[in-house]
Amino acid sequence: MPVSTLAIWLILAQIKEITLQSRGKYALIAGMKSNVSPVFLLSFLGWFALMSSLSAQEIPKMVWKVNRINLGTILEEQGYQTVDFEFTFNSDSVGLIQDIWLECGCTTVDYLKDSLRNGAQGKISITFDPTSAAGFFSRLIVVKGNLEGMMDSLFIEGTAIPYPSQPEQVYSVKKQNLGFRLRKINMGDVFDNEPKVKYVEFFNFGDQVLVRQNLTTLGPEYIELTQVQEMIRPQERGLFQIIYDGKLKNDLGYFEDELDIIWANADQDTVKLEIIADLFQYFPPVLKEDLASLPQLLIEKKEVDLGEISNKSVIRRTVNLTNPGKSALEIKKIQGNCECLRIEVEKNEILPGETVELSLIFDPIGRKGIDQRNIYLFTNDPVNPVQLVVLKSRIE
Repeated sequence: MPVSTLAIWLILAQIKEITLQSRGKYALIAGMKSNVSPVFLLSFLGWFALMSSLSAQEIPKMVWKVNRINLGTILEEQGYQTVDFEFTFNSDSVGLIQDIWLECGCTTVDYLKDSLRNGAQGKISITFDPTSAAGFFSRLIVVKGNLEGMMDSLFIEGTAIPYPSQPEQVYSVKKQNLGFRLRKINMGDVFDNEPKVKYVEFFNFGDQVLVRQNLTTLGPEYIELTQVQEMIRPQERGLFQIIYDGKLKNDLGYFEDELDIIWANADQDTVKLEIIADLFQYFPPVLKEDLASLPQLLIEKKEVDLGEISNKSVIRRTVNLTNPGKSALEIKKIQGNCECLRIEVEKNEILPGETVELSLIFDPIGRKGIDQRNIYLFTNDPVNPVQLVVLKSRIE
């Protein structure tokens, strides 16, 4: 991504400012060279470097509550979006916001231009025009004050969706009077340390207003759906916010769920939504010195090629699983991608240095041509918690 002209200008401005502020210090050092011993000069240079480092780490003058705000998914017809960046002024000197630089004309700013004293709180309001973007966007806002080091970068980001010229083609998947882009809602990777949030757009092809408070959902407890807008008129788009709680689901692997929704005020049948997700256990980053003490999964052969086989006989193969780690390896789950595949393992806990057999039993009856089966192993190996074994064949 190319660096914007504004960003380059700001960097150069900061360098110039640092150079001007430091010129007197460097001039002092230059003047001392002819009058002091080399040992003293080296000591002074070390002190100067330390002081410069400490100066660079000084407490910021403006302490922001957040410096990046995600606007989420924005439909073009929702119009301008406004967010507030809140701050606390932290300096004994009187401060003042001198200027705010915006990356593009798609944003406008409003802020209080009064003097700031220590402990004072304020905010900067940024308004974004969603017609300026299509897809993901990120916009830079630079706040410049009157004091040394009083310069901060703020960001707004999100996903803007333009209004389609032909809604029938864009939202071609019809579920009652609602139109969707895709048949299934894919939540992607969901971890058990925090819920996954996704926004899904739809088009109201019906002739009735869809009111948020009249919406009822029926589905699994780990999936929550809400309507973002208060109401969605006919021939308008709406947004669903879907929250998938992996910890509450308490499982691993690929899953498909169905969610029923209906509006009490709308004359239409229940809308059935299909939701898919891949669930994983979250592992925090591992320190390098701790790697040797952790469990590890070593798979003897990650690709098993059966070659040409007949569709009239069941095929059996084994793969060795070894734990070269220093603590017990727990096999939490093994998941295949077909009912034609049966998977068996001797035991679910592999001790350090131990090897067990993974049995693969493939029934190709009724199949023909090139075939590939995937076997996913979920373990407590924090470096590689999910590993894949592929079973390939050519069925006659």
